[in-house]
Amino acid sequence: MQLSEKQYKSMYKKASPNSNLFVDCLWAFGVGGAICALGQALSNLYMMMLHDLTIARTWVSITLVGLAAILTALRIYDNLAKHAGAGTIVPITGFANSIVSPAMEFKSEGLVLGLGAKMFTVAGPVLVYGTTASVIYGLILYGFHLY
Repeated sequence: MQLSEKQYKSMYKKASPNSNLFVDCLWAFGVGGAICALGQALSNLYMMMLHDLTIARTWVSITLVGLAAILTALRIYDNLAKHAGAGTIVPITGFANSIVSPAMEFKSEGLVLGLGAKMFTVAGPVLVYGTTASVIYGLILYGFHLY
């Protein structure tokens, strides 16, 4: 069946829901801010307990990634992301979600070919390009002796 451009645009508009940009931005700002506020609260708590800022920050990252992984496995994080968009993707919790979501989706295909192979389909490129960019950036800094 061949569709004309006009028919295609009509079908596209019907299938694509309209979104309110202002409301979407409020959701992203609110949820992203709440995640960051939780991170700051955890940092304060861990700092009081451990008296070492570096270790406290490490535990904040571990806690946030763990919580995001658990919430993704329980299908809570993905439902929140439907409303909050970039507010859930940008923080470190979005990285945990990008690893756990494919793992949950493909777990029925087995541990190796499903879970193991598909786990990094979303996060893999981020890891590769992030690592490459950091190496290049480090070499540039080293070259300028700005370290």
